[in-house]
Amino acid sequence: MIGKLRGVIDSYGEDYVILDVGGVGYQVHCAARTLQALPTPGEAAVLSIETHVREDQIRLFGFRSDTEREWFRLLQTVQGVGAKVALAVLSTLPPADLANAIALRDRAAVARTPGVGPKVAERIVTELKDKAPAFAAVDPAVIQLSGAIEERRAPQPVSDAISALVNLGYGQPQAAAAVASAVRGAGEGAETAQLIRLGLKELSK
Repeated sequence: MIGKLRGVIDSYGEDYVILDVGGVGYQVHCAARTLQALPTPGEAAVLSIETHVREDQIRLFGFRSDTEREWFRLLQTVQGVGAKVALAVLSTLPPADLANAIALRDRAAVARTPGVGPKVAERIVTELKDKAPAFAAVDPAVIQLSGAIEERRAPQPVSDAISALVNLGYGQPQAAAAVASAVRGAGEGAETAQLIRLGLKELSK
């Protein structure tokens, strides 16, 4: 199996690049975000490779990092997500943003991907929720609070404060993060009004 290719960019197609490695041109399919980041033809490039072998074809998928390739693999463990949808998700969200969206159960962020409807987005954030925190740059307390809200286990003042911030136009993940920070500062017994005030202060930073 091919795990990495180092060569010179020969040319680009709609969703692939031809990478010249020692005189052999490899057709490597990539997410749009990856293609945009690669250099112009004639310049050197390195891609982490995922090889898919089928009865009638061998396809190479290329990524700028091993982390991006790992997300490509993880996404395809979700029911209904194949290589095409996984690449589309990675075209819309870089790995760090995808990890944060899943950790915070932000279905809307995932559903911004063309071809990914609410049901598939729901499956992605649900089935990968235990794997995302390892990649996410999100405070574990925020992830824990988001989970509590999701399962309706959060204290009433916390839930009410988040609802209030969402009603003011903030996204659920941003509101949850702000209230989590407010709870850390004010303590578990804080009232709704205090959490809203501190949450707004956090969001205005």
